[in-house]
Amino acid sequence: MHSMNTSVENYLETIYRLQIENEKVYSIDIARFLDVSRPSVSNAMKKLGNQGYINMDRSGVINFTEEGSKKAKQIYEKHLWFKELLEKAGVEKDIAEIEACKVEHAISYPVFEKLKAYIEKRD
Repeated sequence: MHSMNTSVENYLETIYRLQIENEKVYSIDIARFLDVSRPSVSNAMKKLGNQGYINMDRSGVINFTEEGSKKAKQIYEKHLWFKELLEKAGVEKDIAEIEACKVEHAISYPVFEKLKAYIEKRD
């Protein structure tokens, strides 16, 4: 659909993570989670909506479109996988969390799938 930058990916992943915890996600939840201003979140939500990744209902609840849900799950899957891999390699949990976030944005999902299959085949 659209090429994604790190900021867009971070917002999609954040919405996804918050939905897992709370089911209903509002802009204020995202602002608190990312420690950013509400206007920043508002601008990002407009952008995500224009790109076809989210919808917002009348009460302000943010929901994924089918495409947005797919992308968010892929981003979060990469994050969890890299975090676990780094921890298995002996990296401390907090550092693994930070580094996984960096790596998840550095490679595309198709490359991630190939890397994951290669490593799992070697285990």
